[in-house]
Amino acid sequence: MTQNFGKIRLLIVEDNVSLAENLFEYFNEPPFSPDFASDGLTALHLLATNQYDVIVLDVMLPGINGFEISHRIRHDLRRSTPIILITAKDHIDDKTQGFNAGVDDYLVKPFDLKELSLRVQALARRNSVSSDPLLHFQAVSFDPDTYTVYAQQQAVGTLTGYSAKIFELLLRAYPRPVSHEQLVEQVWDGRPTEHHTVRTHVYALRKQLTEFTQQPLVKTLHGRGYILHTAE
Repeated sequence: MTQNFGKIRLLIVEDNVSLAENLFEYFNEPPFSPDFASDGLTALHLLATNQYDVIVLDVMLPGINGFEISHRIRHDLRRSTPIILITAKDHIDDKTQGFNAGVDDYLVKPFDLKELSLRVQALARRNSVSSDPLLHFQAVSFDPDTYTVYAQQQAVGTLTGYSAKIFELLLRAYPRPVSHEQLVEQVWDGRPTEHHTVRTHVYALRKQLTEFTQQPLVKTLHGRGYILHTAE
């Protein structure tokens, strides 16, 4: 997804409370829109369900270090989102490990926040030029800005409301399923929502996609949620 001009969605992954607070305070103003994670598993969850323009990632994290997170972002999530590693490790071997894991930039602590900001903006600009604005599933594509659905590169219809949000979430999560809890968190902003309500909106989306593409596309996985699927 191409970033909106004037807005850079930023994921900050840092377990040092003091540094994390400084980073969040600094970037919590235009043109930045920051999210925060204090560990690798939280970061991977956010990346599986959200789209970011740049990731600022600490190396030394509890559980999963920054090198492994970078590898998972590239190989498991299959995301090309630019990554800046921040670390006290300044040896060439550490930098080599980072770049081999798929990172785009490397900033050694301590650093000036202005320098980090300039690097974030540079990567965001580069990503906005090179990124495909559409989300794809086989021969079907979706524009999350206009809510337009394409089949075989031809516009076939437009989704609205919850249908658009659910389809976008399913596309970003593929090939993983999306659970009821993830739908409630991402589509209904965490508001208490009954299973029946979620099922009704998923059914409406499936019906619209069938009309647009002659395929229902959304499969129910009992006990697990929903996933994109074709009969082919």
